[in-house]
Amino acid sequence: MNHSRPDAPSVARNREPILEVLREHFAACRKVLEIGSGTGQHAIHFAAALPHLAWQCSERTETLPGIEAWLASAALPNTLPPLQLDVSKPWPASGYDAVFSSNTLHIMAWHEVEQFFVRLPDALERPARLVIYGPFNYGGQYSSPSNAEFDQWLKAGGAHRGIRDFEAVCALADAQGLTLIEDRAMPANNRCLVWTF
Repeated sequence: MNHSRPDAPSVARNREPILEVLREHFAACRKVLEIGSGTGQHAIHFAAALPHLAWQCSERTETLPGIEAWLASAALPNTLPPLQLDVSKPWPASGYDAVFSSNTLHIMAWHEVEQFFVRLPDALERPARLVIYGPFNYGGQYSSPSNAEFDQWLKAGGAHRGIRDFEAVCALADAQGLTLIEDRAMPANNRCLVWTF
C-alpha cells in the first residue's frame, strides 16, 4: 500500500457500475456531498467522468490526508478540499443538490445511520438526489450467502456494525420526505438505492 495514497481494491471493481447510476441520476445536479469518502478514489473517478459536478469529499479527520493525496494527484478542477465530517455532528451548510455514499451504512452504528437521514434535509437544496451504494437485507433476510458471511465479519469487528435492512433504511428516508425512485441490483450482491428530495 502507498501510505500517501491508500488503495481500496473494491473501488476498481465497483466504480463503473456506480458511475452508470450517477450519470443517470446526477445528470441535472451541480454539487455533490460525498459522505464517507474513504480513500478518495471514488471521488476522483466520478469527478473526472462527470465534469459538470462539483465534488465535495467528507470523512473523519484521520482519513483526510489520504483523500487529500488522491485529490492532489488527480488535480481535477471540480473537486473541492475534503471536509471533516462526523454524521452525528453538524453538517456543512446547504448548497448541495446531491448526496452520494458508498459502503458506509453497515460501518456506522444504527444511531449514526438515523442521524445521517435526520441531517440530510439541512444539507440539501430541492430538488435533490440521494444515492447510497452497498449491501442490504430484504425482509430481514440476507440476499446471498456471501452477504451473510460479510455480515458476520462486520459484527466480529464491532457489534455496532452490520448489513442494514432495506425496509428500515427506507423508513428513515420516508420520515425526512425523501422518495425512493430506484433500487438497482449491482455486482457482488450490492444495491444502489436512489431517492429524490
